[in-house]
Amino acid sequence: MERVTAADPTLPLSPYREIDRADWARLAAGLTQPLSETEIVELRGIGDRLDLTEVREVYLPLSRLLSLYASSTRQLGAATSDFLQEEDTTTPFVVAVAGSVAVGKSTIARLLRELMSRWPGTPRVELVTTDGFLYPNAELERRGIMDRKGFPEAYDRRALLQFLTEVKSGAPEVRAPFYSHMRYDIVPDAHVVLRSPDVVIVEGLNVLQPPPAPHDPAVSDLFDFSIFVDAETEHIERWYIDRFLALRQGAFSNPSSYFNVFAHLTDDEAVATALGYWNDINMPNLVENVMPTKHRATLVLRKGADHAVETVQLRKV
Repeated sequence: MERVTAADPTLPLSPYREIDRADWARLAAGLTQPLSETEIVELRGIGDRLDLTEVREVYLPLSRLLSLYASSTRQLGAATSDFLQEEDTTTPFVVAVAGSVAVGKSTIARLLRELMSRWPGTPRVELVTTDGFLYPNAELERRGIMDRKGFPEAYDRRALLQFLTEVKSGAPEVRAPFYSHMRYDIVPDAHVVLRSPDVVIVEGLNVLQPPPAPHDPAVSDLFDFSIFVDAETEHIERWYIDRFLALRQGAFSNPSSYFNVFAHLTDDEAVATALGYWNDINMPNLVENVMPTKHRATLVLRKGADHAVETVQLRKV
């Protein structure tokens, strides 16, 4: 059989390399797994099936790739400063993690923070979620968009842009608002403080959104590398419902939780409630705002029905 090469004009052109799970896993050869099973369990989000194999075969190579990108960017920054005959002013390497609710992006962001911090060139890694840049509930109520929480208009985009601008300007200390999932709201006067990190990971639904107007800056303009966590919509819907049921047994049962009203629902009532939130809010946001940004990512992790990554798409350099 004649071998078909990438130069074959009959092959569809793509700016991405598509790498299947087996080939990607081979990239882990020779890399040391720095995390214990206990640490992985602690990092795992509700509904995720993260285990030692998934970390070793998928996220360990990814963390190594990110460390190479960060190191190369730092070297380019130093070379640029040398060319300009000025002091090296290289700024933190910023990684975005985007995707739907319940797709596992928060777990991936936490995991990458731990893995990247173990590589010699990036010991100081910070994680910021865009939840902190949601408008407070009182402001969402005032604007009449409380039921649009998670949609692009629910975020203080200017504040997020200002935060990232300060990070990429090399400010010695940068503060981000703090969001409480227990209170389902911004906590006044509480902040996440970053002090000259090597890497900043920014995780959120809409971090890859294009600018609202042609001449406006995009948040994604300030990222050095971006990851989109992808899966079939029907899988994400099931994960969302499963997570809601698990939270009903756990966090929702806390009397201080904003969602405590759901703690005593029957299974059927809980499924119906979760489906209502999915169909009215989360699925429309996914289809209208989140999925269309996938092509803006540097790398796409494609998950199967069991939450395991099946393929990796990496943008060509």
